[in-house]
Amino acid sequence: MDNEEAAEEFDGDWLELREPFDAAARDPGLAELLMQHVDETARPRFLDLGAGTGSLTRWLGHFVGRPHSWILADADAELMSRAFDSMMEAADEVGWKATWPQKKALLMHSPQGAWRIEGILTNLAEAPDSLPLDKVDVVTCSALCDLVSEAWLERLAEAMAQRRLPFYAALNVSGRERFTPPLPGDALVARGFLRDQRRDKGFGGIALGPEAPAVIARVFAAQGYTVHRAPSPWIVPRQAHEMAYELALGHAEAALRHERRGAAQIREWAETRGLQADDGKLAVRVEHQDLLCLP
Repeated sequence: MDNEEAAEEFDGDWLELREPFDAAARDPGLAELLMQHVDETARPRFLDLGAGTGSLTRWLGHFVGRPHSWILADADAELMSRAFDSMMEAADEVGWKATWPQKKALLMHSPQGAWRIEGILTNLAEAPDSLPLDKVDVVTCSALCDLVSEAWLERLAEAMAQRRLPFYAALNVSGRERFTPPLPGDALVARGFLRDQRRDKGFGGIALGPEAPAVIARVFAAQGYTVHRAPSPWIVPRQAHEMAYELALGHAEAALRHERRGAAQIREWAETRGLQADDGKLAVRVEHQDLLCLP
């Protein structure tokens, strides 16, 4: 993209590590409300933006309760391949048959009906032009909207409003993280991490970061949507050593990009947090919000 940063990329191992915490955090009430909205659609079709390894599909699909289909949209071919591998593994774990008729889409044969899953490789920065909005009934995403710009979201909302498509956006950061026990460097790391959240992530402007929940609500309300919100915090207990460690390391690395004068203190903070995580003494809470925008 000319004069822009490349869109944010994510490691598949990190997405796999966080999946159970994502699943525990998402608000089931909003998922059930979405299903009520599509109740009269015989075979609802979902489009998941920034699908990654398919975590949201594996979680939300269980709420549908009948045959339905998914289009997973992502720019990363490796993550897309991993998503389908993970889908087949998940089907096998619960005793569902998984097939590839005509090698066009994966079918997961649940007792309530088949899940049809296909993928498209697309640059989400070009949305909505790059998206098959005319072929779906619902647009979803998870941990995406804090990366995008307000202009990007406005374009998406306008295109979705023309088709009266619901928008379900899970796990949007809301700007509050707490590492326990407290350390003197917490405020410095938090300040640097916040600055990193608001840099350009490749979606045509400054990323929304913790402003994402408020901006989603405002932008979709302006298009006539009713907006529902619910908290969806990550709660990482002391026994979740690896997740606690990765969160501390990620916060420190992000802070170091912007707080160079405090680099020594940030590195000391990261070392201490790493030791705490290894010893089972570090707990973390990261606040998010889920939003459901209904036309």
